[in-house]
Amino acid sequence: MILTDTHTHIYSESFDDDQDEMMQRAIANGVTRFFVPAIDSAYTQSMYNIESKYPENVFLMMGLHPTHVKENYREELHHVEEELEKRFQNQEEKKFFAVGEIGIDLYWDKTLLEFQKEAFKFQIKLAKKYSLPIVIHCREAFEEVFEVLESEKADDLFGIFHCFTGTIEDAKRAIDYNMKLGIGGVVTFKNGKIDRFLDQISLDHIVLETDSPYLAPTPYRGKRNESSYLINVLNKLAEVYQISAEEIAAITTKNSKDVFGI
Repeated sequence: MILTDTHTHIYSESFDDDQDEMMQRAIANGVTRFFVPAIDSAYTQSMYNIESKYPENVFLMMGLHPTHVKENYREELHHVEEELEKRFQNQEEKKFFAVGEIGIDLYWDKTLLEFQKEAFKFQIKLAKKYSLPIVIHCREAFEEVFEVLESEKADDLFGIFHCFTGTIEDAKRAIDYNMKLGIGGVVTFKNGKIDRFLDQISLDHIVLETDSPYLAPTPYRGKRNESSYLINVLNKLAEVYQISAEEIAAITTKNSKDVFGI
């Protein structure tokens, strides 16, 4: 059984003491494909380091996380643009497989909304330039994210709505914008709510993720998350959809390949 974690911050400081052990636990659980989102320029080298250690398993994204959109966001966007260009010009280097994670987050700070929108739109344009999917971060900002997606709507705009926590109406809107739904630990929470309607969404639109080290699934909620816990998300979806875990794994991994092209 091959599992794909479509969103995991395995370069996080949270794994400084046991990164290799964490990776081996995940691989032992069948998680052999790790798609790794960017945050900002401070983490770029750490991402390259883990890609070098696990070249057959780790696939990188490049982008500026919305909570790291600050006054210097144009410098950060320039870094994103430079890294994308450098890797796509150099035929010997591995490529990026998405622009992410990008989007809008109004949970922590609403004052930088216009900066976040500008950064989101700029990075969507980069994704189109390189024919890459986008990976969207959305927290307390569904309407704002959908407004940007509408303004950039095109056949070549596609990707993943990471850590989907919205309503069934939000899910349908996201799918209409060519987005898969990234389902992680929240589906196992008693108050997570998405498990109540998820079976009304075709599995063709679902990919699995952990968002580790954040949002650990039950029974690890409140503790550090890691990619090996993807098995808990898988088992919950098997319960929700009333089909085998192996079938869920096969379908969601195929969906990840459709998005990332690998």
